[in-house]
Amino acid sequence: MTTVAAEQALAQGPDRCGAALLELAEDQWFDRKSVRVGSKQLAPILIGFANAEGGMVVVGLHGGRVEGIDSAGSKQLSAWQQAAIDFTRPPVRCEFKMVDCRDANNTPNRLLVVTVESSEHVHADNKDQAFLRVGDETRKLNFTQRQNLIYDKGQASFEVTPVRGISIDDLDRGLLAQYAEAVAHPDSVRLLQARNLMTAAGDLTTAAVLLFGSNPQRSLPEAYVRVLRYQGTERGTGARQRLVDDVLVEGPIPRQLARAREVVFSLVPTRRALLAGRFERLPLIPEDAWLEGLVNAVVHRSYSLSGDHIRIEIFDDRIEIESPGRFPGLVDPRQPRDIARFARNPRITRVCADLHFGQELGEGIRRIFDEMHLAGLADPEYRQTAGSVRLTLSCQPVDRELEARLPPGARELLRAINDAGRLSTGDAVDAIGQSRPSVLRHLRALQAEGLIRWVGRSAKDPRAYWTRHIE
Repeated sequence: MTTVAAEQALAQGPDRCGAALLELAEDQWFDRKSVRVGSKQLAPILIGFANAEGGMVVVGLHGGRVEGIDSAGSKQLSAWQQAAIDFTRPPVRCEFKMVDCRDANNTPNRLLVVTVESSEHVHADNKDQAFLRVGDETRKLNFTQRQNLIYDKGQASFEVTPVRGISIDDLDRGLLAQYAEAVAHPDSVRLLQARNLMTAAGDLTTAAVLLFGSNPQRSLPEAYVRVLRYQGTERGTGARQRLVDDVLVEGPIPRQLARAREVVFSLVPTRRALLAGRFERLPLIPEDAWLEGLVNAVVHRSYSLSGDHIRIEIFDDRIEIESPGRFPGLVDPRQPRDIARFARNPRITRVCADLHFGQELGEGIRRIFDEMHLAGLADPEYRQTAGSVRLTLSCQPVDRELEARLPPGARELLRAINDAGRLSTGDAVDAIGQSRPSVLRHLRALQAEGLIRWVGRSAKDPRAYWTRHIE
């Protein structure tokens, strides 16, 4: 998560922090602004972060250069600090901090760091325009999107509800210490407060219990994942039921995700493939696809809905993942690739992102589509019921004739090229551990099908490489 990387960059000290912040990509939680930004221009960004999952804005960075803010003067600094009060309704909660740096001229200077909390309310500017952070953009919402956001914010408030009768002693201190280490924070209790997982009165929230509770199911009995494996392609009923495995996965969310991953991996249908000179079992459905679906289900489910749990049903020809709660209102279920991003549980989402679980709602869904397409399989299918969302991942190839034409091992090579972005022929040989003649056959076959392309000035260009073909 970029806010963690930004915090680590800021901790590098005046000589290095500015350059380190310039190296980061702007995304869902991080933005850079020039010293020339006005307070009115800053307000929509603050609103967008508050309406989404919170984030950080650093003023004094622009065009790949460290500008610093000392040239702006005290009047402009005061205007920035008043932006949330003067131009947002209700005022956005944010923290302003001055950080020493060296500018592009190697002169001592300062940056303004604005940290914005995710809000339980929908914020707007003085013109009553609402904004939402989506990826690296701040988007203005239309009337319908704003109404849906108001509804979803009501659901999102469940994760900040205090849980009575639960104290710090009821948390998994080992897991909490691992999280503090992952984000380089010296005090795990203060970290809970910093991530808004503990109220000002010291009460733990629902999100804290779900993430770090030793036994969160004591307070939230339906907060578990159930993995079912069926023999064949149908569930069956009564005496004809085809259920062969039924595993209940409980515990705090990070351990739940890790254990559920192990269980699904052991039960998912596989095939034999020759890799690095030996035969191994590979999942028929790419792990990155079903794992992203699992993470999305756990992180974005509606925990306020009692009486239901997450189900992962594995058949010989598909995996179905069903999660309580409908898509957030900003999502058109008919167009899952075109999601206007909103996290139902922003605090849970942030912790899981800090721990490198998944790519988040929106980006994660697009990744599922990409992984299935890369594997030559049919597109994921989303179906929304009255109270849940079901994702179906099929083992069936989208183009059987294409699969028949590709030599064995070509798909693994295509995946390696996709993961790396580009590979030389020598790197491709190393990536899949096959002989150079075999790899060349795979490359030519993939090229002939228009799946990859060769980039180079001549046949002997030492910098030549293979990359995915972009339409």
